Amino acid sequence: MAAAIALSSRGRPESAPNPNVGCVLVQAGRVVGRGWTAAGGRPHAEAVALAAAGEAARGATAYVSLEPCAHAGGRGPACSDLLIAAGVARVVIAAQDPDPRTDGAGIARLQDAGIDVLFNVLPAEARRAMAPWWTRRAEGRPFVTLKLATSLDGCIALADGASRWITGDRARAHGHLERAQHQAILVGRGTFDADAPKLDVRLPGLEGRSPQKLLLTSGSAPAGWTAVAAPESVEGVDSLLVEGGARAASAFLAADRVDRLLLYRAPVLIGGGRPALGDIGLTDLADAHGRWRLVDSRLLGSDRLDVYERIRTI
Repeated sequence: MAAAIALSSRGRPESAPNPNVGCVLVQAGRVVGRGWTAAGGRPHAEAVALAAAGEAARGATAYVSLEPCAHAGGRGPACSDLLIAAGVARVVIAAQDPDPRTDGAGIARLQDAGIDVLFNVLPAEARRAMAPWWTRRAEGRPFVTLKLATSLDGCIALADGASRWITGDRARAHGHLERAQHQAILVGRGTFDADAPKLDVRLPGLEGRSPQKLLLTSGSAPAGWTAVAAPESVEGVDSLLVEGGARAASAFLAADRVDRLLLYRAPVLIGGGRPALGDIGLTDLADAHGRWRLVDSRLLGSDRLDVYERIRTI
């Protein structure tokens, strides 16, 4: 299942607005097929894996990161029907699909066909891999990642605004990889005016994955950009990366719209520089605790990346 969930991440963000799903087919201890949701949402992961397996799918076990769909659309049959027709013997599912057209119906259809079904295997990990789609489905808003690149003392620039470059090559390359995994990227007017950022992906082979560019402003946006008036007004985007600057970051934090935090820290001290954040509406220090969970920490050259997720109760 962990392999199926890892495969599902390959579909982000191109599977949107459909969920990014991964599927692995195993026959006699050997992987005979694998797949993930293709760009535009079709074909689904199960269809890709079944096509790769061919006749080896008969009697196999399918590991799927999301409950196979139970509704046929104009672009293809339901995945639960495809698994039944292929003759799989067992289906292991990470998370149940919250879509009312499938919610439980895919599992029931498989069981009615005599297939052994096990579900809720690594559900939290599967939901994390599908976080943009899941957040849009459950809350009607984009999943927001906030990126901050700072000095050890929490500055994002010198006092005069110079910020190129605080972090090194490896950290910046990782930042470009993050861009490639988001549908849209946002900066504030101050960052736009000071840096004229391109916000494209400059990694070999991923140049075509540059996200849509959003400008947080109460005014208009230049050609190639879309104006966004407030954090709550981002529409039609499931995965949003907020890159700067301090006012934009603070606005999203104050609105409690940040779900994931990327904190890149360079081993430098600036002193008297521009802080990473302004006022985020905190009035009691006790309220600052228990809001963030560390989920990853690594060195990127001489820089450190810490990844935090917002702790939410649903």
